[in-house]
Amino acid sequence: MATEILMPALSPTMEEGTLAKWNVKEGDSVSSGDVICEIETDKATMEFEAIDEGVIGKILIEEGAEGVKVNTPIAILLEEGEDASAAEGLGGGAAAPAAAPAAKEEKPAEAPAPAAASPAPAAPAAADGSRVFASPLARRIAADKGLDLASIKGSGPRGRIVKADVENATAAPKAAPAAAEAPKAASAPAAAPASGMSADAVKKIYDGVDYEEVKLDGMRKTIAARLTEAKQTIPHFYLRREIKLDALMAFRADLNKTLAGRGVKLSVNDFIIKACALALQQFPDCNAAWAGDRVLKFKGSDVAVAVAIEGGLFTPVLRNADGKSLSALSAEMKDLAGRARDRKLAPHEYQGGSFAISNLGMFGIENFDAVINPPHASILAVGAGVKKPVVNAEGQVEVATMMSVTLSVDHRVIDGALGAQFLDAVKTNLEDPLAMLA
Repeated sequence: MATEILMPALSPTMEEGTLAKWNVKEGDSVSSGDVICEIETDKATMEFEAIDEGVIGKILIEEGAEGVKVNTPIAILLEEGEDASAAEGLGGGAAAPAAAPAAKEEKPAEAPAPAAASPAPAAPAAADGSRVFASPLARRIAADKGLDLASIKGSGPRGRIVKADVENATAAPKAAPAAAEAPKAASAPAAAPASGMSADAVKKIYDGVDYEEVKLDGMRKTIAARLTEAKQTIPHFYLRREIKLDALMAFRADLNKTLAGRGVKLSVNDFIIKACALALQQFPDCNAAWAGDRVLKFKGSDVAVAVAIEGGLFTPVLRNADGKSLSALSAEMKDLAGRARDRKLAPHEYQGGSFAISNLGMFGIENFDAVINPPHASILAVGAGVKKPVVNAEGQVEVATMMSVTLSVDHRVIDGALGAQFLDAVKTNLEDPLAMLA
């Protein structure tokens, strides 16, 4: 029986993608695990593998197509021995116009009659009468093993039962009819565009002015949607401190001399990551994320660090940063940042965490306010170290290297006093780096 290959969701937040490249053509045979195409998400290009065996009967989405929604049919897979006529009627259901209400009342739509003689067993039905979707190969294996497909949970698209689901299953009596389950919640709709002037209204303002229209790619659209959501839904407040860096700079210089033979060169950012990771352990109520109607508190300090790339940014996550050495954090950060710039990070490498760092000091920015990246509870904006006159503990004026930081905080998770204590711990860790590593 011909089946649809659907646009997969390659990450929890993916709603659409670009079909970058087909690795197969119509008429090619494929097996489970074969890479059939490459799909570009807002963050990376990933390979998509076949979950069933068969023949590519029809390609529905051409290479380069953008904005393909998750679960949209992209190709038709035929069972061995079927011809292209078996694909007729598949792949176009979503786009077909709805029938007029009157026509529906006169003659309700009926399922098409089954084709005569099929080598695979007929599609089974669940206890409630609904159809159980299974691949031809899965149905054959189930028939051979005497399995009730209605009792097997499918792992394929839309709950479809595939080969792997039935291979290790054992025959069991058919389950008694179960109480009807509540319908599954609809998938989250795509983020609505920010309210404001329409594109046409803005273009009218600049009528007669030379300009170039730049089409938004997936990453830019995602950044716009997520940060608009953040500013509209997260009650931000801001805490600011200045941190004296002289002791850290001297300590870092000594460490780098010692580590030079190993090819390790620590950056100030490596110390900031470590200081924040330890502060999250010192104040575990800050090591949390907002989850709609509850707060999730984490054990390890998973720290995200913003990395600028062409056209946008990534926030790769350093897992359990509190338990790693400075040299390990430095090596991991360099690896993640390099692969982020090449857009080679896997989703699990840039999703998660409870806290983020955004450092613009290398660009000469002395201070700024960062926008929280949901569901994180806070983000630290780090400015450049600048030599300034300061009054020391003895009341004398001296020149010191001072770094301005701003902690943006989600007030739903962290209150003002707690945020202030956390930021003070970060300051203490950086101003006394040797104690931080003790």
